[in-house]
Amino acid sequence: MDLNDLKHLLTAVQSGDLSIDEGLERLRKLPYEDAGVAMIDHHRALRQGVPEVILGEAKTAEQIVTIVARMAAHGDNVLVTRLSGEKADILLQHHAEGEYDPVSRTFALRRKPFEDQGRGKILVICAGTSDLPVAREATVTARMFNNQVEELVDVGVAGIHRLLAHTSALGEASVIIVVAGMEGALPSVVGGLVAVPVIAVPTSVGYGAAFGGVAALLGMLNSCAGGVTVCNIDNGFGAAFAATRINRRKP
Repeated sequence: MDLNDLKHLLTAVQSGDLSIDEGLERLRKLPYEDAGVAMIDHHRALRQGVPEVILGEAKTAEQIVTIVARMAAHGDNVLVTRLSGEKADILLQHHAEGEYDPVSRTFALRRKPFEDQGRGKILVICAGTSDLPVAREATVTARMFNNQVEELVDVGVAGIHRLLAHTSALGEASVIIVVAGMEGALPSVVGGLVAVPVIAVPTSVGYGAAFGGVAALLGMLNSCAGGVTVCNIDNGFGAAFAATRINRRKP
């Protein structure tokens, strides 16, 4: 339940279209619901503006099916991250209307129509195709959080002219997420070209001295371009969440 849902419910009670007892019944599970395998936080959309998101990586398929079913019944949009193809196949048997993206390993079930809640557009820039799974996780998440999103893929510093060919997209964005591995240089380049917040995401892509993304992380933390904020390694979800908060219009 989000802020609009709560307003509609209270208005219905006030007008007499919904009895007080019916209203109380709908609110009974608002704070959280004990689903046996998880304590589902139905109140999160009211507090944070977006519903709880399910991390699917360490959960069993049966646990995920249970949690998704309870959230969907509550009317929330449902997003599952880090979901394997095998678990997704089982989940799709129960929710054929959902969408599984094998690149980002995300499952999205939209129960409410898209409603643009942003001040502008979030631009997700991906340095190389190998970084695409993390970038696509950011893209899917940002869209499920009701943002307009544009994606630029394979525009890293090894051929910087590819990025400079999209200066109009850079100028139109209100927030930019930059995903890169190796030495992690691309966020500094973007940060020096724009006047909007830049969120850098290091990936674990790279050879031995990349240390599983630590080299990119340190490079981004030491960016000489002002205004660059850095997320954890491979955390496209976290970058999209932060970008949503920056981009969101006040209710």
